[in-house]
Amino acid sequence: MHNDIHRLLHTYRAAELHRAAADFSPVRPGLRHRMGWTMVELGLRLAQSTPPPARAARTA
Repeated sequence: MHNDIHRLLHTYRAAELHRAAADFSPVRPGLRHRMGWTMVELGLRLAQSTPPPARAARTA
């Protein structure tokens, strides 16, 4: 294949991929927002819960 033809095909394919990438949206903004707040809520619940003591302190 000649270099000119190879470069031309590459240019066309790159333009096609750029158009496809511009139209692609992997995550909806609403989902990202809800997921973030769910993680914050879960973190706050984990931070508030205290684990039971491993062993009760004895008094003499």
